[in-house]
Amino acid sequence: MDKLFALSLGFAGLILATHAGHGQTTPDCAPRAQVLAVLADRFQETRRGLGLAGPQQVVELFTSGATGSWTLTVTLPDGRMCLIAAGQGWEGTADPPPPGDPA
Repeated sequence: MDKLFALSLGFAGLILATHAGHGQTTPDCAPRAQVLAVLADRFQETRRGLGLAGPQQVVELFTSGATGSWTLTVTLPDGRMCLIAAGQGWEGTADPPPPGDPA
């Protein structure tokens, strides 16, 4: 729980610092490079998956095996990356084989 709180505070600080000088009104987005740096440096998260959320938005999942943290983001056409959700206790799992599959 403490790590989730720290993650939230870290993003809040990053976002506030980024937006304070630019007068932007969206408090949950920052330039992609800045968000990626925080995810890698502070939380040891790497990208584990991605997908399209419409014709011009990319959703990405970042996780850390070291800390168990995870972050779900969306990148917009203008280069901003926005936080969708974040948490703790990430465990990667494989889907079970389909019924009748001998594996």
